[in-house]
Amino acid sequence: MKKIYGLLMSIVLLAGAALPAAAQTTRRGAYATRAAQQRAYERQQQRQYERQRREYYNDRYDDRSFVDEHRDKLTVAGGTAAGAVVGALAGGKKGAVIGALVGAGASALYTYKLRDKDDDWRR
Repeated sequence: MKKIYGLLMSIVLLAGAALPAAAQTTRRGAYATRAAQQRAYERQQQRQYERQRREYYNDRYDDRSFVDEHRDKLTVAGGTAAGAVVGALAGGKKGAVIGALVGAGASALYTYKLRDKDDDWRR
């Protein structure tokens, strides 16, 4: 009787240990389709976000004024003009040319290297 009881207990324990493995394999297909649906949903959300982002940036750039659109060019042109005026006052025609070159170089350096160095929000 002890042997039969021991055998019965062993079979029950073995069957109980096999249940988790059986449960994993039967639902595998359901998890795979759920993961594919999740990926499709995420791709759809990403496309929608990119579309909204493009629309936002297109609308933003359409609202800019002439000065906002050409800010860098106007800054360099203003520096060139100021340098030419100072050079003309100091040395005539040749001084105006030299002053314009120096003014253009200095304003370009300011515009493209120094001006927005601390403005990380612009980039």
